[in-house]
Amino acid sequence: MHVDLPVPHDLNWFKSSYSGANATECVEAACMPSGVLIRDSKQPEGPWVAVSHRAWRRFVTARPQ
Repeated sequence: MHVDLPVPHDLNWFKSSYSGANATECVEAACMPSGVLIRDSKQPEGPWVAVSHRAWRRFVTARPQ
């Protein structure tokens, strides 16, 4: 859920290891004590979404069916 709170500027935003170098990948994430923030890397000052650590873990470990 997005909350209109300022995002700390010292977060370590990262892209997936599957992202290429051709700038077409556009999702970044940053871990916080309260969960994980997700944003569009092409709009770093734009909106972001916060999810729980549990939701993030389930997302990154999910297998396609």
